[in-house]
Amino acid sequence: MKKEIEIIKPNNFEQDNHFYPKALNSQLHPIVNHFFNLNKDRIIKRYLHLNPQVNESTLIDILSYQPKHFFWGGADLFYVTTETGNRRMVVLETNSCPSGQKSMPPRSDYDEHRGYLYLVENAFLPALKRKKLPKGALAVVYDKNYMETSGYAQTLADITKEDVYLVPLFDNDKKKNIKFENGIMIVTLQNKKEIPIRAAIRYVTQKPWNRIPPVTKTFICNSTLVCLSGGRNKLLANKAYELFNSEVGGSGLQINMPETIKDVSKVEIPLWVQRFGGKAVIKNPYSNAGQGVWTITNEKELKKFMENDYSYDQFIVQSLIGHYDWSSTSKHGKFFHVGTVPNKKGNIYISDLRVMVCSSKNGFLPCALYARRARSPLESEIKGNSWDILGTNLSVKLGENQWDSETSRLLLMDRKDFNSLGIGIDDLIEAYIQTTLTIIAIDKMAQNLINSKGLFKMKLFKSLDNDEALIREIMV
Repeated sequence: MKKEIEIIKPNNFEQDNHFYPKALNSQLHPIVNHFFNLNKDRIIKRYLHLNPQVNESTLIDILSYQPKHFFWGGADLFYVTTETGNRRMVVLETNSCPSGQKSMPPRSDYDEHRGYLYLVENAFLPALKRKKLPKGALAVVYDKNYMETSGYAQTLADITKEDVYLVPLFDNDKKKNIKFENGIMIVTLQNKKEIPIRAAIRYVTQKPWNRIPPVTKTFICNSTLVCLSGGRNKLLANKAYELFNSEVGGSGLQINMPETIKDVSKVEIPLWVQRFGGKAVIKNPYSNAGQGVWTITNEKELKKFMENDYSYDQFIVQSLIGHYDWSSTSKHGKFFHVGTVPNKKGNIYISDLRVMVCSSKNGFLPCALYARRARSPLESEIKGNSWDILGTNLSVKLGENQWDSETSRLLLMDRKDFNSLGIGIDDLIEAYIQTTLTIIAIDKMAQNLINSKGLFKMKLFKSLDNDEALIREIMV
C-alpha cells in the first residue's frame, strides 16, 4: 500500500483502479436492481404488508431520519432461521467506514463511478453545506483499502473540480502526515508545506481514535466519535442497540442481534461460554476486519484463547449461530444459518450480507451490497478449525498495516452469485431496514456523548465503557 500523500486531480477516474476485476464487467441481478429502484413509499408499503404489527408512523420516521454524526455505514448481517422456521436478518456488527464500493456491479451502463458517486453526492457534499467550516482543502484519509479510498478521492475531485489530498494515516507510523490545531486537520506534505483541511472522508480502521480526536472543526465523515459510539466499538454498539430497542418498543420494530454478554473480563469468559452450552463467540470490542473474533466450539479452542494475552481488558461474549445441531441455545431460542443454496457437490456454506447505506435529504439510502461465504462447508459435525466454517471476513492481515483479501469467497450482487444466496427482495428490504436501525441507534449514542458546548463527554463515556486501555488511547 502506498505510504505517501497523493494529490488527486479532477477527471482521472479509471474504473480498473477502483473495482475488483470480478466486478468490472458484472451485471446487477434483476432482483437487486429492482430493490435499488424501489422508492421509500413502496418499501414502507411492502414491509407493513408483511409485518402488520409494525407502526407505520415509526417506520416512516426511521426511513426519513437525518443523522447528526453517522452519515454512512454498513452492517454485516446473517440470514438465520429458528427451529420453527421463522427466518430473520440478524445484525452481527455495524461499521463506520465500511468497504463495499469495489464489489458493486453498475446500476446502469452509464454508472461509471457507481456507489462512490451516490455516497459523495448524497451524504458527504450536502453535509458540508449545513456546517460552518474552516477554510481549507478536501481530503481522504486512510489506513486500509487503497482501491476504495482512492476511488472516493477521485470521485470527490471529479465532482468538486478541486484537488483532493489522499493521505495515508497508519497506526504506529512515526511519520505524521496530519496533525490537529484548534480542531482543524493540517496535512503536512513532503516539502513540509502545511495544508489546512475543511472536510475529509475517513477510512481509518485501526484504532482511529488515537490519531483523530472525536470532535473536530474539520468535518470528518465519519468522525471518530461515531467509532467510539459503536461504529468501531462493539461494546457500545450493543448498548446503543438496547437503548434504541427500548425507545421504539411497542412499534413492532427492533434490532435483531445475537444474545450478548457485555463488560466481560478474560477470567470470566469460561463461565459465559458454559452459559451458552460450550459454544460461543468471543470478541475484542474494538477490532475489525475479522481480527479479534474467536469462535469457540470445544474445550481445545477455549483453552487456546485463554492461553494468550490481549491488549484490551474487556470482551463481549455472544451466542454462536452455526448449524442446527451445534448452535448455541440463547434466551431467544436456537438460531441456525439458512446458508447458501447447495452447490453441485451438495455443500452449503455460511454467508453474510454487507449492506452499506448513506444519508440523503430523504433519509438513508442503500448504497452498495455484497456477500461473503466461509472457507469450509457447513455440516452437522465440526471437523477442524471452527473459524473456517463460521468466519466470512475476506481480509487477511499480512503484517503491521499490511492486508490482503481472499476474493475467491466474495459473492457479488450479479446474475451469477446472487442466486446462490437464496434470498429475495423482501430479505433485502429487511436487511436494509435492520442496517438503518443500527445506524440510527449509534448516531443517537453519539449525540448523547456530546455536551451542549459540543465537547466529548469523557466522564459519561467512561461510565459506559470503562476499559482503561481504550481510554488511554483516545486523543482529546
